[in-house]
Amino acid sequence: MQPQPSRRRISPRRLAALASVTVLTLAVSTSAGNGRLSPDASTAGAGPAALSRSSAHGPCMITADREIQMSEGIPTTPGYTRSTGTVRALTLMIDFSDAPGEGDALDRYREFFPETREWFATSSYGRLDYRPELPVPDWLRMPKSFRAYGIERGAPFDPGYRDLVRDIVAEADPEVDFQSYDLLNVLVTPNAGPAALDTVLSVTFAGNKEAPNADGVPVSNASFVYSRQDDGSGSYDRTGYRVLPHENGHVFGLPDLYTAEGGGAVGHWDIMSEDWGANNDFLAWHKWKLGWLDASQVGCAANPGTREYVLTPLARAGGPKLVFVPLNGHSGYAVELRTRAGNDEAVCRPGVLVYRVDADVDTGMGPITVYDARRDSGGCTRSPNVHAELSDATFAPGESFVDRRAGIRVAVIAAGAEEYRIRVTRTARN
Repeated sequence: MQPQPSRRRISPRRLAALASVTVLTLAVSTSAGNGRLSPDASTAGAGPAALSRSSAHGPCMITADREIQMSEGIPTTPGYTRSTGTVRALTLMIDFSDAPGEGDALDRYREFFPETREWFATSSYGRLDYRPELPVPDWLRMPKSFRAYGIERGAPFDPGYRDLVRDIVAEADPEVDFQSYDLLNVLVTPNAGPAALDTVLSVTFAGNKEAPNADGVPVSNASFVYSRQDDGSGSYDRTGYRVLPHENGHVFGLPDLYTAEGGGAVGHWDIMSEDWGANNDFLAWHKWKLGWLDASQVGCAANPGTREYVLTPLARAGGPKLVFVPLNGHSGYAVELRTRAGNDEAVCRPGVLVYRVDADVDTGMGPITVYDARRDSGGCTRSPNVHAELSDATFAPGESFVDRRAGIRVAVIAAGAEEYRIRVTRTARN
């Protein structure tokens, strides 16, 4: 995903690009692999695999009841890179005869590291030890010009794109044992292709066992980053790296939350929605899906009646983080507390965030929808390129989210410096 123009409108060209990327993500996520480049992975998949559907959390472990390429269901299906423990990220910088790398290849590497590693360490509360590894510290020159590959918007099944992957493997193989890594990052020289504001090229292969092989295993989980996330706001040095955590989110099995209309469904509350502008974290649902929250940190409000829950700030390690209110086996409401801390530097109105999760809705089609406590307010953020309208979507003490049709009410009843208290009421339905 690429930056949104600062005028917060999307040009027809960008709409087409976003739609194209949606299709691409669907396509690359269909085939299950083993979640690693290596064929002998000891830990496969991502998320709270230890949870049983017969446990107290069973009703909240929603799944898709139809074929979904990349679902919000829990647990994450096999084929993606594991998202806990030590993950080794093979990182290569590539250039072309008609787009030679500008300056030292390590300068391109430094656009993303150590920030990406630190972002994941903060978001996962230290549960993901993300290690970028650089066996080839120079530009890896491709045997054909960039133009000759015919890459447009990162279509991974196009013949030109397959040729590019095969050439990357061939050029790197003398110095790289691909079996030793969990995922691949390809940092393309930024002068290859159009600027990020003009079209979308960055793309991820996720769980794609049909990808070209390297050292006997498919390059099935790989992120490709083009251009630069420079929106002209002067924040690039602080925020330009964030396209890589977004793309790696796909490698871990997370779908795109933006749609062809942009980030209006989720706004800036998750990096899988907007990866430009000021820093932002994952939603608590994604942290549970990735295995970064324990069962004790998640409340499952599945039974009729009224119950109170405590929530602690998502950015702080420890304490209860998520309450889920299932609607059926495929969807429900998630409730969490967001404050300005950790990766959430853009939060301008701390409070309780309520959003709907639909495991039956595919990537790029709106699988998550944030509910706005202050509709049509214009928002509270002044950060450039942050979706303003939803920036004040959180609920404060004395305010409630209500779904009358489903008989569900979530009321914020108290707030303190370290925790909020909510009351969830479910009316029994015949």
